[in-house]
Amino acid sequence: MAMILFHGEPTGPSLTALAALFESGLEAQLRPVDLGLAERHGGAIPLGFEVSYSVEGEGPVLLVGDEPLVDSVFIGCALDDMAPHSDLRPKAPYARWEMMAWCRWVIERLAPGAAALANIAWTTPQLAALDDATFEAMIAPIEADDLRERWVQTRAGMLSDEHRAASEARVHEATKKIDDRLADRDWIMGAFSLADLESYAWIAPMRDLLPAAFEGKPRLAAWLARVATRPSVQRALAQARTSEPAHGFAPGPEINRWG
Repeated sequence: MAMILFHGEPTGPSLTALAALFESGLEAQLRPVDLGLAERHGGAIPLGFEVSYSVEGEGPVLLVGDEPLVDSVFIGCALDDMAPHSDLRPKAPYARWEMMAWCRWVIERLAPGAAALANIAWTTPQLAALDDATFEAMIAPIEADDLRERWVQTRAGMLSDEHRAASEARVHEATKKIDDRLADRDWIMGAFSLADLESYAWIAPMRDLLPAAFEGKPRLAAWLARVATRPSVQRALAQARTSEPAHGFAPGPEINRWG
C-alpha cells in the first residue's frame, strides 16, 4: 500500500517518524512541510479528527492509503507492525509494556517541557516577524481551538516563570533518568527501540538550551553519540532543509498539564 510521510525538520516528533520509517525498511514518499509556519493545515495533508486534534500538536502525518496516522510513537508502532523484519518494539509482553510506558513518560513529561522551551527560543522570533494579517491567515485553517491558541501564545512569547522552571525541571529529570537507565546497557530497553528514537528526538535539541542538564553524565553523552550515528538517524537528519534543523520546532504537546 502506498504511503506518504509528511514531516517537518528532523527534530522532535518528525525525527522519530523519519528514523522509524528508515529502521522499518518500508518505502514511503517523503513530503517535507514547514510545521513552524502551520503548513500542515494548508490543504496538502488530508485532515480529520485524529490529525486536527492530535495530542502531539504540530507533528508528522503518515498517510497509508487514504488513512492518516499521527503521533510519532504510534506512527513508529504502525510501521513496526507493517514491516516483516522490524524490531522497533520488544516482542516479550512485559518488555513491550515497559517500552511503551517509557515512551508515554517522554510524551507526557519531557516533550511538553522541551517543546515549550524550544518554541520560546526558536519559533517565537520567526512568528513575531510576521505581520498580523499574515499570521492570522496562517492559523485560520486550524480546527482545534486550543492548538490555535497555542500558536497565538507562541507568537506572543508567552511563557510564565513558573512554566519555564517546570519545563527546565523536566529536561533535567529526563537527562538523569536516561543516564541512570544506561548504567548497565547501551540502549534504553537493552536492544535499540522506539524508546531510543523518541527520547533522542526530544532531548538532543535541549543541549543548545540547557547544557547544564547534560554535564557530568558520561553515559548519556555516549548514548547521544550512538543514536546520532545510527544509519536511520543519519538518513533522517539528511532530510534537513535548514542550517539548524534541531531548532525546527512548532507548537507541540499540550503544555497546560503539569503534575
